Amino acid sequence: MAREANKFVKQAAILAGAMMFSRFLGFLYRLPLTQLIGDEGNAYYAAGYQIYNFFLILSSAGLPAAISKMVSERIALGQHKNAHAVFRSALALSAGMGIICALVMLFGARGISNLTGQPPSYYSLLTLSPTVLIVGIMAVFRGYFQGMGTTVPTAFSQVIEQIFNVVFSVFLAWMFYKSGPEFGAAGGTAGTGIGALAGLMVVLIYYCLRSVRIKKTIRKSREKLTESPGALLHILIKTTVPIIIGTAIFSISGIIDTLMISKCLEMSQAFDGVEIARLFGQYSGKFIVLITLPVTISSALATASIPSVASSAILKDRAAVHSKVNIGLRVSMMICIPAAIGVSVLGTPIISLLFPGQSGGGELLRWGGISVIFLSLAQITTGMLQGTGHVKTPVLGAVCGALIKVPLNFLLISNPKINILGAVFSTIACYVVASFIDLFFLVRSTRVNLDYISVFVKPLLSASLMGAVCYVSYYGIFKLSNNNPVSVFVSVILGLIIYLILLLLINGIKEEDLRSIPFGSKLSKLVKRQNR
Repeated sequence: MAREANKFVKQAAILAGAMMFSRFLGFLYRLPLTQLIGDEGNAYYAAGYQIYNFFLILSSAGLPAAISKMVSERIALGQHKNAHAVFRSALALSAGMGIICALVMLFGARGISNLTGQPPSYYSLLTLSPTVLIVGIMAVFRGYFQGMGTTVPTAFSQVIEQIFNVVFSVFLAWMFYKSGPEFGAAGGTAGTGIGALAGLMVVLIYYCLRSVRIKKTIRKSREKLTESPGALLHILIKTTVPIIIGTAIFSISGIIDTLMISKCLEMSQAFDGVEIARLFGQYSGKFIVLITLPVTISSALATASIPSVASSAILKDRAAVHSKVNIGLRVSMMICIPAAIGVSVLGTPIISLLFPGQSGGGELLRWGGISVIFLSLAQITTGMLQGTGHVKTPVLGAVCGALIKVPLNFLLISNPKINILGAVFSTIACYVVASFIDLFFLVRSTRVNLDYISVFVKPLLSASLMGAVCYVSYYGIFKLSNNNPVSVFVSVILGLIIYLILLLLINGIKEEDLRSIPFGSKLSKLVKRQNR
């Protein structure tokens, strides 16, 4: 049981490492990109990307989760032929849906961009349309390998994808930005498609290298192919649709922001068109981008938890399920709670550090950093619910969150004194509602004895004291040095050290948490000595 739980988090650690590196590269390219296209260009980039993300969800969002779950269940039962048949059926389904969504984006770009309230995003939609098909096919391969118990091809392909994305997004934005911010934004989104194509090539090469071993395993398998392509497609669609609905609702909430922010700011009669685009660019290009960085850990844990928890659930190994739920939630909160408090405390200095020429938007982080906790919790609980077969449950949380967000957007954003902060507050409320609903049903459905003290209380206590240290150290150092980068760097390092020391003192880090991550065995000895 312990070995299975450790394997689950180790696979998540591999994926988290790749995702964090990819996100870091993403930050690097957003810096020159923002310098080139500004907050106005960011608005067009984000509007196009929101629409692209919605069509991507419709075409393939639920497939990796569904495939990894179905493949891991069949492999756990020794049904390797049926597991590979799942992969073939999913590939056909993804290709068909990807082609349809790509064509809708291509030929409907003009009308869709007008509906978003950001017509210049038309060019970004055009460049993003073929990416839907590419990413959809890549998602099938990633889900298949995850179901086989390895996140290595997913992790490696993500890194390669992001490297190509960074290089070509900045280069193409630089090539076209002189023609206007909308063309610079389109150059940036074109890099996304080139990166996706590079990532697809990686998983295809990996599959070709593994195909001999896969075919050999299938030939040795004694079971007969008992599931027809039609039956598998039925199961895939039945499993995928609730995941797509839940994910699409959150994506729709982003599209709702795209639609409502511009309209509500116009209703306030306090901002002109350029100012509205600038405010939306700060929200979408800075706030949303920055709060999703710490959530990388939860995204990786959620991705890894689906096949891992599914295999334990299909074998009715309740002890393993309980262990994986506790470890996954504990590791996620241990990282995301201090990140949320740190972002809130140092919001304005972080924006000034990362975007020296475009330093607006720090107030959004200061008020909205806490959303990291609830976004992270919603993601990890959603993955675990899907892994245990409760794929419809996260839909309820997503629906309730979106229903809260819409009226709050209307009431808050149209108030000129609150303006764009209204979108931040409604985002927090959306994920608070969704995460609490998901957590409630996860605990009830798995009957897990959740260690609330270790998962929530200890990280929150340590992170609160860490936040106070970061605040005092930053403004103290800044008063002496008048140097923002030095002040941010020193306060972050000092805060991290204080947080880890406090966690050790109150036994907030458990040995199994450290043994489950690469190079953690040596650190676990320190924790063991501390707990004596």
